[in-house]
Amino acid sequence: MAAPLPGMLPGRCAFFVEKKKRFCKMIVGKGKTFCGEHATMEEGSSSSRRIVCPLDPKHTVDEDKLDKHLKKCNSRQKPKPVYYVENINAGSADGDETLQQACLCERSRTQLQSLVDKLKTAATGLQCDVEDSVLSHPALQEELNNPKNGDSALKHLKQQSSILGHLEALGLLGRGRSFVEFGAGRGKLSHWIHEALKTSEHLNTCDDLLLLLVERCSTRFKVDGKHQDAGVEFERLQVDIQHLDLSKVPQIKHKKLPLVGVGKHLCGAATDLALRCLLETPEPRETEPPPKRLKPSEEHPGLDPSPVQGPGLVQGVAVALCCHHRCEWRHYVGQQFFLQRGLGAAEFSAFCRMSSWATCGLRPTNQDRPPGDPTNQRGDDEEHEPTEETDAVNGFLSADERQQVGRLCKLLIDCGRLHFLQNKGFNGKLTRYISSDITLENVLLTAVPASASTSTSVSS
Repeated sequence: MAAPLPGMLPGRCAFFVEKKKRFCKMIVGKGKTFCGEHATMEEGSSSSRRIVCPLDPKHTVDEDKLDKHLKKCNSRQKPKPVYYVENINAGSADGDETLQQACLCERSRTQLQSLVDKLKTAATGLQCDVEDSVLSHPALQEELNNPKNGDSALKHLKQQSSILGHLEALGLLGRGRSFVEFGAGRGKLSHWIHEALKTSEHLNTCDDLLLLLVERCSTRFKVDGKHQDAGVEFERLQVDIQHLDLSKVPQIKHKKLPLVGVGKHLCGAATDLALRCLLETPEPRETEPPPKRLKPSEEHPGLDPSPVQGPGLVQGVAVALCCHHRCEWRHYVGQQFFLQRGLGAAEFSAFCRMSSWATCGLRPTNQDRPPGDPTNQRGDDEEHEPTEETDAVNGFLSADERQQVGRLCKLLIDCGRLHFLQNKGFNGKLTRYISSDITLENVLLTAVPASASTSTSVSS
């Protein structure tokens, strides 16, 4: 092989990518100058013509090797896991608002004022105020004091510490449970839950603890990989929450431990999907009758019985909320709450758009994202982009007034979620669990069965 050209890495492809102004970084075979993708550039190459892969146009394949490639291509359709049940948590499509809602910038001042008036009327008398309670947990103290951590890492660590503090305050942070982290991303929250519960007598057993990480995307740099030999069971479920039937997850069926749902941050409709996933019973199927369930006292002596009818005994929920502008009416668990106040899908859609005013300030924003992707479930990066063009309504309200309206929209949407939890036999509350200089999306939704809590819940 010829000597590397200037700027070309040894053992890498000699094809210059004009768009990126650098050489291709793919590793080449022994004695080769170009990688498989650019093999046709080789002088005297006998390689067949490269064609675009029909499964994924982002890469190409030798035309005469297409059949073999399709059998192992990473983009091929893989068998669905046993816990995949299409749209099981999506909510009913009956009466769903299918018409595209007008952007706020397309509404008249009269229409905008009417929406604000409806919002304020609906929010009058709500008993779901947001409390201030920033907590911490000693399991993260050493890492918080680590000078190698930058500002971004510290921001996440402080949030994780406070979430663990709230879990402990609610009596949810303990062994003998299955923790389900929705929108897990790299799995940092589950990692710290494990660290908080790690004791010398439990180092080599995983019988009384299960950590399930739910994430629809393949994720790099997963921290749960570091725990494979730690004697604790970490299981990653690569599935959209919308299609997850927890009652079919083998580990949950085997261990029969009570469930605790957690998340940081659970974007938009993903929060509603997670609540449905935990607390709603799928309809019985003729081909698969539901198994007989044991009484909670028989399964786990000492636990308070709960009226929850979900996939297992749910002991609690602690989810950091965000991105209310990405909620959707079909998935929203608070539909009844809205309808009781004379509101429907149209108002809900408008309030979701207006909720972005709480965090976007005067920053210019991108155009609205298209519908159909309601569940950006992973929230590792909290610099979420709002979807409404704030400049279009600058003349309608001042910046401070818009932020107040945005916060009120978020509160109304979250009160609907508390109403749903109350109907499921839970007492829930909203808490500013971290200061706004750490993140503007600083509200934590927590809930425990009413039989185990005396906290105030939203009135119906």
